[in-house]
Amino acid sequence: KFILRYMFIFTCLKIYKVISLKFSNCNGKRKVQYESSEPADFKVDEDGMVYAVRSFPLSSEHSKFLIYAQDKETQEKWQVAVKLSLKPTFTEEAVKESPEVEEIVFPRQAAKHNGYLQRQKRDWVIPPINLPENSRGPFPQELVRIRSDRDKNLSLRYSVTGPGADQPPTGIFIINPISGQLSVTKPLDRELIARFHLRAHAVDINGNQVENPIDIVINVIDMNDNRPEFLHQVWNGTVPEGSKPGTYVMTVTAIDADDPNALNGMLRYRILSQAPSTPSPNMFTINNETGDIITVAAGLDREKVQQYTLIIQATDMEGNPTYGLSNTATAVITVTDVNDNPPEFTAMTFYGEVPENRVDIIVANLTVTDKDQPHTPAWNAVYKISGGDPTGRFAIHTDPNSNDGLVTVVKPIDFETNRMFVLTVAAENQVPLAKGIQHPPQSTATVSVTVIDVNENPYFAPNPKIIRQEEGLHAGTMLTTFTAQDPDRYMQQNIRYTKLSDPANWLKIDPVNGHITTIAVLDRESPNVKNNIYNATFLASDNGIPPMSGTGTLQIYLLDINDNAPQVLPQEAETCETPDPNSINITALDYDIDPNAGPFAFDLPLSPVTIKRNWTITRLNGDFAQLNLKIKFLEAGIYEVPIIITDSGNPPKSNISILRVKVCQCDSNGDCTDVDRIVGAGLGTGAIIAILLCIIILLILVLMFVVWMKRRDKERQAKQLLIDPEDDVRDNILKYDEEGGGEEDQDYDLSQLQQPDTVEPDAIKPVGIRRLDERPIHAEPQYPVRSAAPHPGDIGDFINEGLKAADNDPTAPPYDSLLVFDYEGSGSTAGSLSSLNSSSSGGEQDYDYLNDWGPRFKKLADMYGGGDD
Repeated sequence: KFILRYMFIFTCLKIYKVISLKFSNCNGKRKVQYESSEPADFKVDEDGMVYAVRSFPLSSEHSKFLIYAQDKETQEKWQVAVKLSLKPTFTEEAVKESPEVEEIVFPRQAAKHNGYLQRQKRDWVIPPINLPENSRGPFPQELVRIRSDRDKNLSLRYSVTGPGADQPPTGIFIINPISGQLSVTKPLDRELIARFHLRAHAVDINGNQVENPIDIVINVIDMNDNRPEFLHQVWNGTVPEGSKPGTYVMTVTAIDADDPNALNGMLRYRILSQAPSTPSPNMFTINNETGDIITVAAGLDREKVQQYTLIIQATDMEGNPTYGLSNTATAVITVTDVNDNPPEFTAMTFYGEVPENRVDIIVANLTVTDKDQPHTPAWNAVYKISGGDPTGRFAIHTDPNSNDGLVTVVKPIDFETNRMFVLTVAAENQVPLAKGIQHPPQSTATVSVTVIDVNENPYFAPNPKIIRQEEGLHAGTMLTTFTAQDPDRYMQQNIRYTKLSDPANWLKIDPVNGHITTIAVLDRESPNVKNNIYNATFLASDNGIPPMSGTGTLQIYLLDINDNAPQVLPQEAETCETPDPNSINITALDYDIDPNAGPFAFDLPLSPVTIKRNWTITRLNGDFAQLNLKIKFLEAGIYEVPIIITDSGNPPKSNISILRVKVCQCDSNGDCTDVDRIVGAGLGTGAIIAILLCIIILLILVLMFVVWMKRRDKERQAKQLLIDPEDDVRDNILKYDEEGGGEEDQDYDLSQLQQPDTVEPDAIKPVGIRRLDERPIHAEPQYPVRSAAPHPGDIGDFINEGLKAADNDPTAPPYDSLLVFDYEGSGSTAGSLSSLNSSSSGGEQDYDYLNDWGPRFKKLADMYGGGDD
């Protein structure tokens, strides 16, 4: 058997869990039932846990009781003695002591089975070990000693495994391999690990297992080493003003890292202080277990106290002020507003005035006071007109910032009808008043509104005014009287009339009495008449301050008379030289309307006689007729056929209209084939004028082009150097853009081969503007002059003579490129110019004059000038 030595420590106040017993039979399958020898004081559960049934004090003497264990199947019984000693709560001094290890032995009684003794397997019986946290040592501290009853015959070795021994966190528990003494090496922290589960092993020196491994459970007993901590340092809550006692406000919560099932982790709450302390220093209370804050007194008034600050304390050890640890937090309770203050007017009567016929203007400003929280539904005012405005001419809007009531006019008011209004106005809030609160008389007021008379516009009645009148009415006839009325009955004013719009200038109006008279003949067919109606607008103005005016429209419905003769339509037509295969369809055009228009009568005049001899007209219906050739052939051309058309008016009106008929040659299909000739012959004056204008414009354009071309040639010939010779640093090169046509072209001017300066003699140049590189002034050499009509064979001689003259010319520039030859040809008998050589090109010549030509010829002067050098 194995023996576990341990020690029991109890408090003298109240005993809960005393000890845990465990019994295992040899095969580990038996079910054991436990009983206590003192059932009135101690109770044993089925799992072997011993509890104190009641609270009782322990004397200083040792108390002893027995625990019985009985196998439910075999009825075998065992017993164990439990001794209790009176000690204070766990202290570090008690832990440091090395109490004598006691043994708990469950004596086994041999059971008979069929008359024979049955061998039972040995097993360990080790109850849980309770070890307090935060022990100060010394370490290692011995806990229990594990021993096998076979160590008398064998040399055994003991070891433990599991978390805290050979598994993380390693090294907390160690065992003496020879003596089996189990020790702890450092203080334990229940908040980190509350229970360790180890397994003890016993082997011989060869490592063979001697006993089955046994579980060792080490419970870390909690100590009050943690203060309560609130989840928030500041708690915010709200409560409506006027709340009854017992109204829930908020819940504050604190936690304690110690064991919540022990006194160390059992918290209790209380209120330390309340600020402010009005109207009562104890307006709130707190449930000491749950942390619920509720009201305990009436009198919460937001208008007096808007916020309360409570200091809440949480203490463990069930609130024991001596042994418990405490912590505090702040609870801020805001008193929310309810509508317990109705709006009250600052005056019983308000005054305002409004001009007549004005809308959307503020008449009066109503002011109220409300003690509730501003800009909340309990403070926002709503104004209602309860009397004095049966027609709904006024409205009241609330200013969202000031909460004032703005009385406005929404319908025009006529001074002549109402001169004053007395309104009854009531003020309420957006939300109803709290229960039990009534509106005082100050929530109702009156508004006196005075209407101001203003000068109003005169108006025509009716407008527009419609009259019916026949057209053709002579000038000077009075049509009607169109007058306006002045709504200002209490003002003595005069009205004068003027014409504002009269498109045809047919009417005039008397400025005093409004009589309208015609000044021209009324014509229904005028373009100013639309749908038989003529509109004229007149203006009526009073002499008030300021003067006002109004407009009125007179509509004259003109009745038709037969004052327009019918006309033929169309006025031009085409037909063939023979009666067949086509004819001309015509209709009548009359600007009058029924009954002064169709049906129409069509006829041909008697004179000239050729009309009825050549043509015939047939009436198709009341508006259409057909004109045909009466003779078998009529020569092509343009003919004017007069047609008599008569309408159906009373009396009827007739008119002779001219129809221009183009008679042409037609093909088999009845289409004109010589219509162009006929049309050309019959061109009108407008067409001829248009053609002449086009011809004149074309001629002007051609003339302008010719003048431009001549002017351009003239400018090209007269073009000169545009810059001053003193500023020109370029070589004077004359470009000729004329080319000859070969030797066959004899029309050329050889004078162009002369020096360019011959075009502009030096004598006409102003003094002081000659360039430095320009040739000096010397006598002009005599160059050969060729006859006006030279022979082609003389060209070579002429050029040779000119070359000799240029070589001997001291004024010539030192380059031959100025001699531009514009004669070109093929097959010339003169030969190639490349064979020509200067007669004196290899001879001596004085080039000192190059020094006078400026810096551009300095290099050339250095090369050829200076004598023999």
